[in-house]
Parts: sequence; C-alpha cells; structure tokens
Amino acid sequence: MDRRLFIKASAAATAALMLDWEKAFAAGTADAAVGKAWKGWKKGHFQVHFIYTGVAESMFMLFPDGTSLLLDCGDHNAIGRGKLAVPVLPDGGRHSGEWIARYVERVNPGGRKVDYMMLSHYHNDHGGGETFYASEVERDGKPYFLSGFAQAAETLEFRRAFDRCYPDFQDPIPLVDDGAQMRTHMTKFYDYMRKSRGMQVEKFRVGEVDQVALLHNRAKYRDFSVRNLCGNGRIAAPDGRIIDLYAERKKHPPRSFNENGMSLGMVFTYGDFKFYTAGDFSDSWALEDGTTFRIEEALAEVCGKANVAKINHHGHYSMPPKLVAALQSQVYVSCVWDQLHNVAPVMETLADRSLYPGERIICPGIFPAERREEDKGAPWLADIEPAAFEGGHVVLDVPQGGKTFSITYLTAADESMTVRSVLNFNTR
Repeated sequence: MDRRLFIKASAAATAALMLDWEKAFAAGTADAAVGKAWKGWKKGHFQVHFIYTGVAESMFMLFPDGTSLLLDCGDHNAIGRGKLAVPVLPDGGRHSGEWIARYVERVNPGGRKVDYMMLSHYHNDHGGGETFYASEVERDGKPYFLSGFAQAAETLEFRRAFDRCYPDFQDPIPLVDDGAQMRTHMTKFYDYMRKSRGMQVEKFRVGEVDQVALLHNRAKYRDFSVRNLCGNGRIAAPDGRIIDLYAERKKHPPRSFNENGMSLGMVFTYGDFKFYTAGDFSDSWALEDGTTFRIEEALAEVCGKANVAKINHHGHYSMPPKLVAALQSQVYVSCVWDQLHNVAPVMETLADRSLYPGERIICPGIFPAERREEDKGAPWLADIEPAAFEGGHVVLDVPQGGKTFSITYLTAADESMTVRSVLNFNTR
C-alpha cells in the first residue's frame, strides 16, 4: 500500500474508503462546509480548538455538556525571532491574549464564561509574562501586565484554574531560573483573580480521573472522562502508581529543572475515542552508565493509544520513537510559532510506518513555505495536511460515542471562521 494513503470516512457510507493522499485532500476540501462559515459546537460533541496566532500555544476545549477549558494562553516576542518567525495572524495589531479571547467568545456557547483555565507549565509562550505585553496597568497599587491569560481575563470570566505548583511554587523544587519571571506574572494574576473575580485556583493532581470533570450534565455523558497523566515530573501508571521521574535527581538537585519536563498532561476519553496532550513535555539527562534518559520514553509506558495526539514541545526535538509507537495516533496536531518547530527528525518519526501499522496525517497550525523548501523531497511531507501551508485554526470534533471524528481547518487570516478543509475519520 502506498505510504501516503489514509482512511477517510465516507459521508455516504459506513465503510471506510482507502484513498490516495491527493484524492483524500481533494475530498476534504470539497466537503460541503468548505468556503462557508463554521457552524459551531453541537451539544454532545467534544471539541478541541487549536488556536493559531503565530505567537503562542493555546487550546480551547468544549466538553459534551458544554463545560469549557482554556488550556494555555501564551504571549511572547515570537516576531523578534526574525527570519525564524512564522506569520502572525490575523495581524500584529492585537496581542495574542486578545486574539485568543475573541476566538473563545465566537465559539463558546457560554460566551465570556469559561469554566476552567489551565497553565501547562511556566513558559511565556504558554501563559504570557512581564517582558512582552499589551499594556501595563495598576491593580492593588502594583504594576500588572496584560499578557497571555491576564489579558484574556480582561474579557473572559474564568471560574476555576488548575496550576502545577501555585501557591508555594515548591513542587518538585523551588521554581527559579527557568520559570521565575513567569512565576511573578502568574502570582499577580492568580491573586487578583481570586480576590477581585472570585476565581478558584487548585493544584493539578497527577493520577486523578475526576478533577477536570463535566460540570453541566455529567450523568448524560458517562463515557467522557479526563485522566491527569503527568505533571511536575511525575507520571500516572494505569495501575494507579505515581512514578517520580526525578526521584534520583532530587537527592542532589540542580538549581532548577527543565520546565518542559514539569508540563501537565491529560488523556481525554469519549466513548471509543482518545485524545492526548502534554504541553511541552520533554527533558533528558545523562545517566551514570553513559546512556541518556528521555522522560518521554517513560511516558510511553503509561500513556496508552490515542486517536489524536498533540505533538510535544511544538515538534522541536520531541516525540521519540517509543512514544510514537505507544500512541499509534491517526492524527498529530502541533501548535506552531517558529520555523524550528516540527523539525525534520520529528516528522520522520511521526511518519515512520515501521513503528505501527496504519495511516496517519500531521496537522500543524502552519507549515510555512520556508520549511517546505528546506525539506523539499522528504517523504514525510506527504503526511502534512496541505491546509497547514497557509496556517489556520485546527478544530477536532468528536460526536457522542467517539466512533468517528473530524479535523477542520478554519482560516486564521481573519475572524470570519471560514472553513478551509474538512477531513473525516473512523476511529480505529
């Protein structure tokens, strides 16, 4: 079978049709919805919106009963990367926190009201900071910077927040260096939101299966669940064990740990369907025997299969073969703000059919012309969804039962929510 084939569920038949890659994309772009305004969320559907700004990572989720979660809302000077920057969309006239809030208002059945917010880890591209911001204001007599979540909260109303180490920032060791500047920013944000807006903040609990829960009609959607997979360098095994990947290193800890390895991760299950996300989960260090320990390989032992997986660390030297073989995903989605994301070695691994059988497609927020030229002729380019070439918001939609799902690209060039491509899948 040609390696560029993948399964696209037919709208007219229950059997899956095996189409070659070009025909599959043509079928996707010929979907009746293409060129029209996106129709929105339907009750009973699980949706994940990978919001593209060219500056930050952000995902907005709608659970089947309408419970909402904004996972990450970053802001940083990605444009300052010069030739490594990717297009900022719709434009640079607003900072990403405002663009993200405006997007959420358009798709959220609750409007400005968002049930949950979560910061995956303490890096600016995921939560904002005090070195790149829309404006500086005063709150409680102190400077307060509208960046990332803090800017989005000027519009959105968050009910509850999940954080990996607030309020003492001591887990697994004191947060310094890597996340220290953002610690100051988020502390001000949480303190203000708790005092003036009534938002609750609670620590993310690795291994829990009901902390991130349906709030509006849990009884109706009992086949939907969220498993807290990893956080603070610990991972949850299916048998209930919590494995501390940094246990030995904490005996003689360095001044700080790689903040990426502290990322919060979850597996969402809806009937037959599973979705994996774990922030920028990636770190490695040399062992006494001279080998290298990669924490993503440990995660591979506990994550299980997932029909759709968000690529760790924007596809920047992440996703080792062991993890890809464990996930066996049909679709990989990545949040992109740099030309060095989705690097060739990672793409080669994702496309490697020797790791697991079956076809797959890679859906970045953008895969720009510069990268396509640099990697011209690489076989794995056949697995990149062409709608990514111009950039766009990626929407995962899963109907009740999870037997099918779709990936839709929406234009990010403006706020029209115009559908650019639709790909439909049978869950395998």
